[in-house]
Amino acid sequence: MTRNSESKEVAVIALPREDDRFDQISIFLHWLTALLIVVQFVSIWAREAMDHQSDLAAALLTLHRSMGLSTWIVVVARLCWRRYFAYLPPFPQNMPGFQQIIAKANEYGLYILLLAMPITGLARVVLRGQPFELFVWQVPALLEFDPAIRSLFVEAHAIGAKALMALIGLHAGAALFHRLVLRDGVLQRMLPRRPARAKATAILARSRAE
Repeated sequence: MTRNSESKEVAVIALPREDDRFDQISIFLHWLTALLIVVQFVSIWAREAMDHQSDLAAALLTLHRSMGLSTWIVVVARLCWRRYFAYLPPFPQNMPGFQQIIAKANEYGLYILLLAMPITGLARVVLRGQPFELFVWQVPALLEFDPAIRSLFVEAHAIGAKALMALIGLHAGAALFHRLVLRDGVLQRMLPRRPARAKATAILARSRAE
């Protein structure tokens, strides 16, 4: 009787590993990326609403650039973690194939844009041919002013920002659709585990098993 109870307790405690969530590092990097993106959009929108010659506008632009570079670093880390270490739960079995294709295309599109946007943004800054601030450093002029090439990166950055907002909207909308309509647990896969709730669930399951 004791052995059976102990085996049941072990099985219950092991349940959190089988709940089809991403691993904790992947979840942390995902929400860190989301936070950095929010800061970038808010900072540039706030700057557009004020005098561009003010000190606050300059600080917001520096913040925007710095968070852009931080996003690039975090996304590279996410891809490395995903490639070699991450636990990637499968899609729900009842999820149609075309939805899985759309979800993967959206994910890959987000990765591409999150890697490309900091590059186009940095290029438009460097091609101004003037010193600029990044984090807490003053970066000297690296290239001569090239208006023709710079205009290409300015346009690419603007188009990329619109495309990024569209993909983020699709990504967030799909997650809410799965959570509120389909209720298939897709959103929960990327939500952090709550230790207290997990412990309570384990205790309840153990009491039922006994």
